[in-house]
Amino acid sequence: MSVVLRNAQRALSVRRAPLRRAVCVLRAALGASRFDVGLVCASNALMQRLNGVYRHCPEPTDVLSFPFHQVAAGELPRPCCRSEYNLGDIFLGVEYIHQQCRETGEDFDDVLAVTAAHGLCHLLGYRHDTKPEWEQMYQKEAQILEELNRITGSRLRPLTAGLF
Repeated sequence: MSVVLRNAQRALSVRRAPLRRAVCVLRAALGASRFDVGLVCASNALMQRLNGVYRHCPEPTDVLSFPFHQVAAGELPRPCCRSEYNLGDIFLGVEYIHQQCRETGEDFDDVLAVTAAHGLCHLLGYRHDTKPEWEQMYQKEAQILEELNRITGSRLRPLTAGLF
């Protein structure tokens, strides 16, 4: 199915094609190729607003995920009809991510792909509120990034490295 990518900010240039390809590979590594996913590249202002409304934390952030289905970690949704073959939407805070990359010296495009992997895991029920949840999510992120690395020759690591 499709990966719909929308650039809802104007502050930074986003290389859409490589990001879309990465998300397609990551989605396939999760066994979710049959599901649509929306990806929105957002400004700090939009991320701050969404983070305030949905997480009660009015600050910009790197990623917010809005799942279409509620599933346990690692389970795929069981849609009843074609219109339910949707994982949900991922908002990438590209301004926030770019600022972090400038501070750490990491590659912006690489971090966008890693952040999208993190968001995809959230769409499939993975969380990182506790150490056991974090360990499970970290393992899944590492697994799907390993597949992306194999295909692209990258050396990407999970976003949640060192969280606990």
